[in-house]
Amino acid sequence: MEQHFNPSNKIIAVTITVDQSGKGNFTNIQSAIDHIPINNAAWIRIQISPGKYREKITIPNNKPYIFLEGAGSKATSVESSDHDRTDTSATFTCIPDNILVKGITFKNTYNVPFGIDQTQVKQALAARIYGDKSAFYDCAFTGLQDTLWDAQCRHYFKNCYIKGGIDFIFGSGQSIYEQCEIHMSMGAYAGQYPTGYITAQGRNSPTDPSAFVFKNCSITGTDSKAYLGRAYGGYSRVIYAYSTLSDIIVPEGWDAWNYVHKRENLEYYESGCSGAGADTSKRVPWEKKVNNPADLNRFLNLSFIDQEGWISKLPGQH
Repeated sequence: MEQHFNPSNKIIAVTITVDQSGKGNFTNIQSAIDHIPINNAAWIRIQISPGKYREKITIPNNKPYIFLEGAGSKATSVESSDHDRTDTSATFTCIPDNILVKGITFKNTYNVPFGIDQTQVKQALAARIYGDKSAFYDCAFTGLQDTLWDAQCRHYFKNCYIKGGIDFIFGSGQSIYEQCEIHMSMGAYAGQYPTGYITAQGRNSPTDPSAFVFKNCSITGTDSKAYLGRAYGGYSRVIYAYSTLSDIIVPEGWDAWNYVHKRENLEYYESGCSGAGADTSKRVPWEKKVNNPADLNRFLNLSFIDQEGWISKLPGQH
């Protein structure tokens, strides 16, 4: 392990290196995580060399303050093909509070055919994020169904790429996605599933603070149409603000799913968006109207997830 005590980097106590060629402290990521003491109270960086790491990795609840740093999302990737169950199939599972990840792709390859006749799309997660105060910079999450389980608590995603086709950002997280590309693709299943769903947000009560906020994002796609979201909870809440929506977005925009008779409780907003998919004239009539864009500032400001300033205390300058 390499100790770092210089003033510019004093927030990181220890750096562990992972390199598949054997030039680091470990050759796989999970071994590095396992090596970290439980209940560590100082930031420990796991620096991951370029490569395709074929493994499932889990950060357990008793190991906070871990900083996973790859060599860039196009250089460092973690891949697996587990499937069927949302609670066990994720390539990356993150349970504790205070986690930082930068420059890594997390991919679930199950629904990506390799000359195999896979006629049924299955739940196959790239990532499952539980803990509070977790941040992701310059990362990618790719899959098809249920790519990113933004399960609960406060999360920040900046300059990330998220790809999928069915409910591929789902859960009850209280999260801001800023300057991210959200890419809709059904891939080889486009003929079978011509329309998909970007979000499935699970807010279940009027006092639940959770929401998915997409700020200055780009919503793209290649082969299928998409709803901006469908209700995974009776008070589901999603905001798209100052984002570019391509023509993949269906005119109605939203789907109440199992909450057709309680649509008035759903909170879906669009404000300041542009692009071929941003025309709201044919949106569902129960989409919330934004009469004053400033009314959404409580969601758009970082204070929505960061009242105590935890983001500014993360390692590095973000």
